[in-house]
Amino acid sequence: MLEGVGVVGTGPLTNLLLSTLHSVGIKVVAIWGPTLEQATETARHFRIPFHTDKIEDVLLHQEVDLVWVTCPPHLHSQVASNALSIGKHVLCERPPGLKKEDAVKMVTAAQYYPSLMSVMTLGLRFLPSYLRTKKMIQDREIGDVFLCDIKMSCGSLLGDKYNWSCDENMGGGVLNTIGPHIIDIITFLTGEKIVKVRGMLKTFVKQTDCISGIRHITSDDFCTFQAELSRGATATITLNTHVPGQFRQEVLIIGSDGRLLIRDADLHGQTASMPREQLLLADIQHIPEKQKYIN
Repeated sequence: MLEGVGVVGTGPLTNLLLSTLHSVGIKVVAIWGPTLEQATETARHFRIPFHTDKIEDVLLHQEVDLVWVTCPPHLHSQVASNALSIGKHVLCERPPGLKKEDAVKMVTAAQYYPSLMSVMTLGLRFLPSYLRTKKMIQDREIGDVFLCDIKMSCGSLLGDKYNWSCDENMGGGVLNTIGPHIIDIITFLTGEKIVKVRGMLKTFVKQTDCISGIRHITSDDFCTFQAELSRGATATITLNTHVPGQFRQEVLIIGSDGRLLIRDADLHGQTASMPREQLLLADIQHIPEKQKYIN
């Protein structure tokens, strides 16, 4: 049983996480923010007893048993590895770092402390529609999978101030933010590894009304790539942050005997035994009072 959770990070994602943890009765005992003001504000809002702008204070806190890493990506590897080295369980948001060496460092630390939980929080695979899709693929209800076509669209990922999300060298961009979830879900559903990739990143918006002057946005706001999988299937992925409004995603899996389509969180499909496409699973999971924490 976990004594308490320490969260390293603040911002919209962290607010949503804290609200969810509170709703299921998990105790958050400490939080770090990049500034003391941000840490204080978040701690006050969510009634967290300890807050700080020093990461080591959260890691060394006696009541913290698990560290949830939601800070900017360039800090992920260091924070996660340090937490494991002092005996803390770790959940880390994507991506594991900015380069391969960062990921290797985290994996090495996790392997060195096998009794500790060390997990990347890639949550799409736990949604009912994706679990059902994986089972149908395993049961060969759509035959041999040969094509995955994935599209995601949303509004800008940038806020009203220049921060790490604007800077490609600090882990900003749609590929780092959304891409890990997509890559994980491809390998999870198909059971295949990605062996070859070719693609393109674009930064179409380099300044905004709120972000201007000498600083320019360098993080990608559009990404498209194709991937070849280990047993011959092909995947095409497009991530687009130029569609204001509701977040949209479509995951289309095509096999020799049918197709499956996850639209947002609903699963549609047509197998050889179906005369037409049908709604196979509707999303009935609703988390009340969460949207207000995103803005």
